[in-house]
Amino acid sequence: MKPIRLPEPPGSPKPMGGVPDIFDGGVYGVVRRAVVIGNGFPASENQSMGLVRALGLSDKQTRYRVMRPTGGINEWLHWLPVSIHKKLYFVISRIYWYSNFLITRRGRKLAHFPAGNGAGVGLSSVLDADVKNIVKMAKETFEKDGPLLVVASGRDTISIASSIKRLASDNVFVVQVQHPRSHLDRFDMVITPKHDYYSLTPQAQEQVPRFLRKWITPHDPPADHVVLTVGALHQIDSAVLRSEANAWHHEFAPLPKPLLVVNFGGPTRYCRYSTDLAKQLISSLHNVLTSCGSVRISFSRRTPEKVSKLVRKELGTHPKIYIWDGEGPNPHLGHLAWADSFIITADSVSMLSEACSTGKPVYVVGAERCTWKLVEFHKKLRERGLVRPFTGFEDMSETWGYPPLNDTAEAASRVHKALAERGWRIQP
Repeated sequence: MKPIRLPEPPGSPKPMGGVPDIFDGGVYGVVRRAVVIGNGFPASENQSMGLVRALGLSDKQTRYRVMRPTGGINEWLHWLPVSIHKKLYFVISRIYWYSNFLITRRGRKLAHFPAGNGAGVGLSSVLDADVKNIVKMAKETFEKDGPLLVVASGRDTISIASSIKRLASDNVFVVQVQHPRSHLDRFDMVITPKHDYYSLTPQAQEQVPRFLRKWITPHDPPADHVVLTVGALHQIDSAVLRSEANAWHHEFAPLPKPLLVVNFGGPTRYCRYSTDLAKQLISSLHNVLTSCGSVRISFSRRTPEKVSKLVRKELGTHPKIYIWDGEGPNPHLGHLAWADSFIITADSVSMLSEACSTGKPVYVVGAERCTWKLVEFHKKLRERGLVRPFTGFEDMSETWGYPPLNDTAEAASRVHKALAERGWRIQP
């Protein structure tokens, strides 16, 4: 919708400081706010918030989350679409409540039924992603506040974001981060890594039996509104690194240099390993300790306990090595700001993407264990000179560099361009 351009009222004073918004594209064409819809997984939600930050709207965002029931039988129902899961949960909970009501009448103790996702876990600033409420807000505030940017990420958000687009297409611009697998025309823009299209490559076609190929998605090459990145979007940029360098100065500045940061992820469907990889990394680390001033090791939420226990047992007493115990502030951002080089397990696209945005040396361990689309991801990183395999024969005092990976800023630029084609613009 384009605004009606009205003439200046007779005798009105000339505007100061330029032309007012109403005569310069109008409020209808200015995006001043964003809605972020998450799925409860930090790595996924971080991508949406990273894009919003790169667009200059991080202080003008409202966060929503798709709430799934959790606990008990719900852990077996996560493969269902969110709407069906919630309806089935409602039926089961009613049956459960009624059966417990009968039990309590006989004098027995009432059993506890699991609450919904995020209940009572400090989500006061995160709202339930209700399509009707978001659509109503987008329409009713359009004339006053202009269009609404909607950024969603993760499988559970797909139906929510696509419904908002369908019901309020004139009032919103919907970006879906990560590949929705089908019907990409439901969104104004899709932002996804190149390796999500691995199934279309000749290497992948050789791995898939012919009779199964039509069931493997995506079926078609990316359309014009699909933005392909090398890695995952995130919130790390030069401003963040400068800020975190100051925030962690007291802890990291006194450490002997060079500082090597080691990040453990956890096994995934496309990158399987156990303590075998940890033993390989521990052995290689011992070989390079002489060229390190200090080493900091941290684990992710996905790191198996048997892996973290083994690492602490073998390396925890070495004077050059500090292993974060998970207590107190997470030093991850401080590591990104202060590290001279990184070693990262191959499973984590997010951690590798963030480290490669610093322009510092990044070594990967376990890439040979990856399969399917992660093979393509690591191939792209190596081709661009962003990473090298960690062998244990490196001199960690030697540095090498590359143009930092800038996926988030490049994706934000594509959003600006798409909005301009629609006659809209972002005003941070």
